[in-house]
Amino acid sequence: MEIITEISPERTTELIDKISRFIVERKMAAAAIMFIESLKPLSFIGSQAMYFLAPFAELIFDSKEYQEFAVLLEKRENVDLVVKRIDELDTELYEEIRKKNRLIRKRRMNKFKEFVKKIFKSKK
Repeated sequence: MEIITEISPERTTELIDKISRFIVERKMAAAAIMFIESLKPLSFIGSQAMYFLAPFAELIFDSKEYQEFAVLLEKRENVDLVVKRIDELDTELYEEIRKKNRLIRKRRMNKFKEFVKKIFKSKK
């Protein structure tokens, strides 16, 4: 088994995109960003823990990708890139849905306001 100690910038970008898509497609972007941001100072320790657990984790995960992910976590700027990419993908994929939901909420609020106005007008 070969131990990976460095990955190319292209592969780094590819892994960041893969991880970010996985998170965003499951609509976990906000929770993931909060979790990653809170644990960012421990990213290097986390990557070292991944190396420690590698013999067991590689039974479940792909060995090469697991090691590449551990290398990715060693650098804090990569963690920042993951957060940035998650935010970008979340905005890109769900902007239309959010606009539609905002419009629906606005319509409901307007209906509610009209209803309240009718109630108070009828009492006068």
